[in-house]
Amino acid sequence: MADVEKYAAPSPHLRKIANPAPLGLFSFASTTLILSLVNAQTRHVTEPNIVVGMALGCGGLAQLLAGMWEFVCGNTFGATAFSSYGAFWISYGIIFIPGSGILDAYSTTNPAVRAGDEANAVAFFLLAWFIFTFCILLASFRSNLTMVALFFFLDLTFMLLMIGAFKPEVNATKAGGGTGIVTAAIAYYAAASGLMTPQYSYFPFPTGELPKNA
Repeated sequence: MADVEKYAAPSPHLRKIANPAPLGLFSFASTTLILSLVNAQTRHVTEPNIVVGMALGCGGLAQLLAGMWEFVCGNTFGATAFSSYGAFWISYGIIFIPGSGILDAYSTTNPAVRAGDEANAVAFFLLAWFIFTFCILLASFRSNLTMVALFFFLDLTFMLLMIGAFKPEVNATKAGGGTGIVTAAIAYYAAASGLMTPQYSYFPFPTGELPKNA
């Protein structure tokens, strides 16, 4: 009997799952900041291709992984947001890869393409994400003020960029870049608040918790 107990398999223990939100938020913040600096024409940079690598690797893959881990944690809101915006950055990055042929399809040498079709097509893309972000904004009202502010400014960013694409207004696109920078700053703060917990830091970052009960 003693020998049986000696070689018995140990009882399984549930492994604690780390919080994936800071990873997703930092990835989102960094990629958004770079693209927004370009949209705002900071230091006269207007070519957005610099963000392709970040969009695929950081904003895309890292956020998508964070979203999958949020599913494991049972957080439907975080899983939906991170996975969806990870997919957004991957799809956005693919648009600017020369081999994808997406932008080439709107070349003016194509007789089926009219002037302005490319801008309108980009506006359709942004419209879909404006609607999605508005839904996420509504779902964030019982989380905390930081999350509400983050998705409010993100939705405003999509709206301004969409307007700038539908009507080639440089000011609207630059304004979208400005609000995107604000969005990135809030995302950095939210990510830091997930790291600066009482367990790991002497300086917790308040997020303005909102009432959970109706």
